Amino acid sequence: MTSEKQDLADSSGQSGFWKSQRENFQILAIALTLALFIRAFVAEPRFIPSDSMVPTLLVGDRLVVEKLSYRWHPPETGDIVVFDPPLQLQTQGYSKEQAFIKRIIGLPGQIVQVQQGKVYVDNQPLKEPYIAEPPAYEWGPRQVPEGQFFVMGDNRNNSNDSHIWGFLPKQNIIGRAWWRFWPFSRIGQF
Repeated sequence: MTSEKQDLADSSGQSGFWKSQRENFQILAIALTLALFIRAFVAEPRFIPSDSMVPTLLVGDRLVVEKLSYRWHPPETGDIVVFDPPLQLQTQGYSKEQAFIKRIIGLPGQIVQVQQGKVYVDNQPLKEPYIAEPPAYEWGPRQVPEGQFFVMGDNRNNSNDSHIWGFLPKQNIIGRAWWRFWPFSRIGQF
């Protein structure tokens, strides 16, 4: 092989290498962009750090929080939502980035009251098979303001929720807890 042919073979091999590296970089950039888009607007994983939602969610459970459904319909009673802490919690020292998870109990305009171990919404006791134990405190009655929600943890006596800090503004809701993906023994919707 002549020197000219050898140089041509070497240079075409290098350009093929750089071309494949550029393609790999483009694929990686597209994948990263898609992942960031999905996390920002569609769904994201979350970790349960406390026992405020026991027995429904345990410490260490990992969930998918979906962010699309509330674009088409408002949150409903019973939905488990992940949210940024409202101003009342931020003034108590919680970081704006520290997400909370609770169950929606009262919708805008409803009257909520906790009395004698029961939660009442519009003077009707809620059927709550999901709670750890009945609440050992009294609260209300108070009407949920427009654009806000009354949220409680399923572990009623060990939950920093609306009965302590007030109502949750709709704009603080990140999304609806939808699917548990860890541990495998408890995978699925709840």
